[in-house]
Amino acid sequence: MPIYVYWGEDDFAMEQAIALLRDRVLDPLWTSFNYTSFSPDRPDAAIQALNQVMTPTFGAGGRLVWLSNTTLCQHCPDNVLAELTRTLPAIPENSFLLLTTRNKPDERLKSTKLLKQFATEFREFPLIPPWKTELLVQAVNQAAQNVGVKLTSKTAEMLAEAVGNDTRLLYNELEKLRLYTAGSKKALDVDTVTQLVRNTTQNSLQLSAAIRTGDTAKALNILADLMNASEPGLRIVATLIGQFRTWLWVKIVMEGGERNPQAIAQAAEIGNPKRVYFLQQEVKFLSVQQLISCLPLLLELELSLKQGATEMSVLQTKVIELCQVCRQNSQYT
Repeated sequence: MPIYVYWGEDDFAMEQAIALLRDRVLDPLWTSFNYTSFSPDRPDAAIQALNQVMTPTFGAGGRLVWLSNTTLCQHCPDNVLAELTRTLPAIPENSFLLLTTRNKPDERLKSTKLLKQFATEFREFPLIPPWKTELLVQAVNQAAQNVGVKLTSKTAEMLAEAVGNDTRLLYNELEKLRLYTAGSKKALDVDTVTQLVRNTTQNSLQLSAAIRTGDTAKALNILADLMNASEPGLRIVATLIGQFRTWLWVKIVMEGGERNPQAIAQAAEIGNPKRVYFLQQEVKFLSVQQLISCLPLLLELELSLKQGATEMSVLQTKVIELCQVCRQNSQYT
């Protein structure tokens, strides 16, 4: 069935997939007749979209009906569910229905099950967690291949550190590098990437490292750089929570007597076991209790930001508290 459901937080990757689908389905000369987008603030948007997708196409190409930011996979009224049940099996072959949402579909809903049953593609566009560095490097290499930029392993790591999981920024930086090296078949060197890529001299992982060592002044400086670079507070917190959870798991497993890097990696959900050694060194001078004590502070920080607290103020306060916890009875001091 010509039904597509896209969901996830990687807006840029989703936009690319939508553009590809639009180019494949629509004839440029007939786009204004055969392409319709319905926003969630329109009354009865879902019903109107389902009616529209059943309308015969005009001229050449197919019809594309896009129901953007839909909530049908989180909440579906009975009348809409009835219309979905009636319409989905009967959509013409040259009409395409696209539903997009940032939120994860609720697998328990009848509407989600129905869409999964008839969808040609039911696809997630997730953001890579910022602390999963090996996956970020893989994404950089894949994007570089798509754009046509040659990277060394070192420059790929530099780019991953610079852009994090911001796919849009990654492609913007790679396009800049492609234009700079037009006609060259050589891999980009470190100096070129350092000069051209928007760094990012500080990122959230560096902030977590400064907190871990209890270096309050350095942590606050990194935080200020992140905020000046318009890094969202919730994204900073997500990175910190992920990093501290990983450190905690590594420490707990170590203190349990486990020495096998593969076993530690599996317990801590670390994709690359070679990274375990470096994580062990990072938590060497911290206790399990210190790491445990950091998590409630991070969750309090996340809650405060979601409730609308002033980002800079609450971030500074919690960073200071976290540094104090990590500095207590620590050999870093």
